[in-house]
Amino acid sequence: MGYDPVKTHLMLEKHVARGYERKYYRFRVDRWYGGIVTADCVGCGLFCKFCWVSDNVRLRPLKVGAFHEPEDVATRLLSLSRSRGVSQARISGGEPTIGREHLLRVLDQLSGKGLLFILETNGILIGHDEGYASRLSGYDFLHVRVSLKGCNENEFHMLTGADPRGFDLQLNSLKNLLKAGVSCHPSIMTSFSTEESLKELMIRLAEIDEKLAEEAEIEELILYPHVVERLKKYGLKYRVAHAPDKVPPDQI
Repeated sequence: MGYDPVKTHLMLEKHVARGYERKYYRFRVDRWYGGIVTADCVGCGLFCKFCWVSDNVRLRPLKVGAFHEPEDVATRLLSLSRSRGVSQARISGGEPTIGREHLLRVLDQLSGKGLLFILETNGILIGHDEGYASRLSGYDFLHVRVSLKGCNENEFHMLTGADPRGFDLQLNSLKNLLKAGVSCHPSIMTSFSTEESLKELMIRLAEIDEKLAEEAEIEELILYPHVVERLKKYGLKYRVAHAPDKVPPDQI
């Protein structure tokens, strides 16, 4: 059946979060969303076979990166945004919902600073605990992007190796966020999906809320060299993918 994705997230949390601190391995400005300042955190409780994060970071959470206080993370993001004229910020690289109190304190520090914060998440912990979404509802500059791993339970298991029921947690995170009044949308990794499974997912999303289907973002595989090697290792065949320098503009 695969590993329990909630347990892997909570187990990893013991190693990459301590008190209000969280592990990060870099701070940067990136091209996505038209330009966004990014704090790349260490560690994710899903082991996606197509993940863009290097194995050096992905597989060595105990040895990679350094712990940072929330105030330091916020200061670095604000400094980058001002120096580069960028008005959007995010935590990426790993799963930012690991270390809840750290994330909330980062958001506290960014409140009123004129940034749009995009929380990129797999949704597992938010789907597991409705209270997480409630805590996020206090930030009016926050938008949550829930990255769905495939279009159904079987594809989720194929792509992550996790218990297929983890896909239901991803969908449940969207339910919890909407219930709490948090701005959100789903992003769907479709490179390994069929047209039929995508259509079926859109029906499921519309049953939760029609706007989820209307605002769903299509995410397609990017063939970074280490991703190509990883796909060969797992024998994964994709339907569509793009070279790093040829990503369609509507997906940047």
